[in-house]
Amino acid sequence: MNETVRIFHNPRCSKCRQTMDILHDKGLNTSVIEYLKTPPDITELTEILQMLGIEPRDLMRKHEAPYKDNDLDNPELSREQLIKTMVANPILIERPIVIKGNKAIIGRPPEKVLEIL
Repeated sequence: MNETVRIFHNPRCSKCRQTMDILHDKGLNTSVIEYLKTPPDITELTEILQMLGIEPRDLMRKHEAPYKDNDLDNPELSREQLIKTMVANPILIERPIVIKGNKAIIGRPPEKVLEIL
């Protein structure tokens, strides 16, 4: 049986929709998490960052209002503070994120997800 692939998805995002098409074309069991409605908690986001091998700011959408409103480019903010802010403001989280097993990748461009499938 196929392992379920998780995707942190925003249905309004064209890259998310294109990534979903790739997953469906591959016939994969897919668990869709609309992260704006059901954001990851601190532990889950920390695990995702670890799987991606990046730091919180590398996963942030820096042009979103909460980034500027929360002064998130302040170098004195801790990793934990940045993660908490992302959980409280999930619009800051870059998408789509696809997770298979203990591997994760950001689907930008969407074809990048093929690297972990």
